[in-house]
Amino acid sequence: MSKFEIKKDKAGKLRFNLKAGNHQVILSSEAYNTMASCQNGIESVKKNSKDIKMFEIKTAKDGSLFFNLKATNGQVIGASEMYKSNSGMRNGIASVQKNATIAAISDIS
Repeated sequence: MSKFEIKKDKAGKLRFNLKAGNHQVILSSEAYNTMASCQNGIESVKKNSKDIKMFEIKTAKDGSLFFNLKATNGQVIGASEMYKSNSGMRNGIASVQKNATIAAISDIS
């Protein structure tokens, strides 16, 4: 089952990863200062992942592909892992769209 996993980073800030049913991370968040803002970020992912226009495709310096999921205000709310192929990246976007709306929330902070 897919899930949003909330954890603290080394600086003590909260972050979440959206994990697919196979436990693979498919989207990672920015850092949040409070649990409320982290939960708002998760709700924003659930809402904005439904619209393909909210996904921004990028190319890293080494040629790898990745995507950002943006909120309606243009702020990045999540970033993907790196992909070697366009088809792999497209599958990643489809996985976020499929899993974000049904994912449970697991707080391991």
